[in-house]
Amino acid sequence: MSIQQRIRDKHLKLDQEKLDRVRRLLGAKTERAAIEQSLELVLSEEELNQLLRELKGQGSIKKIFR
Repeated sequence: MSIQQRIRDKHLKLDQEKLDRVRRLLGAKTERAAIEQSLELVLSEEELNQLLRELKGQGSIKKIFR
């Protein structure tokens, strides 16, 4: 599936203060970029969590954030 096929228009009601804060924290130039980066962060965290679950009991790696 190409990126063009994956992109969909979404109409969302979002908390503007949260969106502004996230945009500043991530250094995103646009609201869309802030949302995209936030989604990437969540997906990356899940990948790390999966790796930690797989490594459990095989060493001394542990999650120290959140």
